[in-house]
Amino acid sequence: MVVKLSDNIVSPLGTTTEDNFQALLEGRSELRLYDRLQGAGEPFVASLLNWQHFPLVEGMTRFETIAIRSIADALERASLSAASDRVVFVFSTTKGNVELLQNGPSDRVLLGESARKIARYFDNSVEPLVVCNACISGLAAQIVARRALEHGHFDAAVVCGADVQSPFIIAGFQSFKALSLKPCRPFDAQRDGLNLGDAAATIVYSRVDDEQTQGRWQAVSGAIRNDANHISGPSRTGEGSYRALRAVLQGVNINDLALASVHGTATLYNDEMESIALDRAGLASVPVNSLKGYYGHTMGAAGVLETILSMRALDDGLILGTRGFNELGVSRKINVSNALRTTKKTAFVKLLSGFGGCNAAMFFKKGGAA
Repeated sequence: MVVKLSDNIVSPLGTTTEDNFQALLEGRSELRLYDRLQGAGEPFVASLLNWQHFPLVEGMTRFETIAIRSIADALERASLSAASDRVVFVFSTTKGNVELLQNGPSDRVLLGESARKIARYFDNSVEPLVVCNACISGLAAQIVARRALEHGHFDAAVVCGADVQSPFIIAGFQSFKALSLKPCRPFDAQRDGLNLGDAAATIVYSRVDDEQTQGRWQAVSGAIRNDANHISGPSRTGEGSYRALRAVLQGVNINDLALASVHGTATLYNDEMESIALDRAGLASVPVNSLKGYYGHTMGAAGVLETILSMRALDDGLILGTRGFNELGVSRKINVSNALRTTKKTAFVKLLSGFGGCNAAMFFKKGGAA
């Protein structure tokens, strides 16, 4: 069985998981309006790190620095030596060092090159794995790590999802007319687009015997289903998301689920599609949340960050609210709330969807539950 040893989140809300969790309990967010910052052609709302107070690791870029900071903390908490050839690094990112292109061609823009540089920083000589599959990258990376551990290829996997915003990324989303000029409102009737965010998040997973799972978070199953609906638009029937959910929930009693942590970008089509997929999968009554109202869309970090915070909240018997949500604005009557809720359940499903019709889901439970 694959279990979580440790985790970390680095974001504008803090440099540890606990910092971030406490900020969410207080309802805080660093989403704010920026007026053409970073050379963007139009104003935009985002949650961005203050790089004047976040010094770069020597010889590293912004992207590499935020990943290293997150990994270092998670490794320390896991008491794990990354130098072992039985430890693999799995990186999730959508853009990596893309901002370096503004200065001309650079090998560091190649995700594999950047991943090796980060792994070697921790004296790890194993060839790192890189997952770059739009918004589902963070879950896809965890699925890749889980498979590698289950098959005995490695004893531990360091899964890090990271992205930092740049003029290239901001301009791309602006060209889609996908950005809101206000803090985003997932699943709300007044939602009008997404926000962006800087973040890195790391989970250290290990393979253990079944008798060692008690009280530990387990990555039980994962699935990726691609419906190839459109280069950017999600399926109107939620086909890929529904099939991914159905795959990971085989044999699971829906009543044992504390929540469904979803993508919830606050765009018109994504939230509508997810509501349909959840309803088709029989999850309409299960509490649903999106954390985009706190962080914005953190791209390659999203799947890892949101998994960590779901685990942390359930450790305290809590379900985090969906910040910005007031009135249901999707066609299916799913169970979204902006309030903090309590629960005794310790199992959840995580869902993400992305460009190109890619969709991923994972089922997690705490040892001794569900």
